[in-house]
Amino acid sequence: MPSRRKLIAMTEGEIAAFLDSRKTLIIVGNGRNGYPHAMPMWFARAEDGSLCCTTFAKSQKVLNWKRDPKATLLVESGEEYAGLKGVMIEARCEVVDDGDAVRDTLVAVNSRGRGLNAEQKARLRESVGGAASKRVVLKFTPERYVAWDHAKLGGRY
Repeated sequence: MPSRRKLIAMTEGEIAAFLDSRKTLIIVGNGRNGYPHAMPMWFARAEDGSLCCTTFAKSQKVLNWKRDPKATLLVESGEEYAGLKGVMIEARCEVVDDGDAVRDTLVAVNSRGRGLNAEQKARLRESVGGAASKRVVLKFTPERYVAWDHAKLGGRY
């Protein structure tokens, strides 16, 4: 009988589909006092597989990742044990201080699941311009995935 870990593992395609279906990413870095600093953030997955969000340039999390780029990310769902599903990602964080990258990320994050056309995205890009000037992109490049889908157990534990 295969291990339970192998039974609940997700394929690369399942991981990508799950990440694309969720809006909130829990980002965890090393805080200034040595404790993990966890924050929920809306995110978008880039074509290169990185996960990106924006935050204020002067925020504590930016200082934390400039000091130590290691991050653990979590996306999860499920209310009952049989439905638990999640992806934990060990990643490196790059703080990107570029206005165009910030605007592009704001559009990507805020247009997810809305089915916007090119013209609507262009208007959205214009509307986020003011907010972009005080923000940076947190670009998380995955190094390792751990993923599980308890629904694959078919109700057997």
